[in-house]
Amino acid sequence: MPFADGRPSEQPTDILTGFLNEDGEAFGRPVGVAIADLGALLVADDVGNVIWRVTMARDAQGGLAA
Repeated sequence: MPFADGRPSEQPTDILTGFLNEDGEAFGRPVGVAIADLGALLVADDVGNVIWRVTMARDAQGGLAA
């Protein structure tokens, strides 16, 4: 969620999708989130029985990609 002056400034941005198929059936179900020591987002999935680690994409020079 983008913020400005401590308040939401735009619509939320999806950063993790694909948990439902075309019929709306769950491949996964995110049930909890945490932030890892180096800033990655950890998402527990109780249908897939996994923990997803989400990080920012990097460009070829090592900077953050848009």
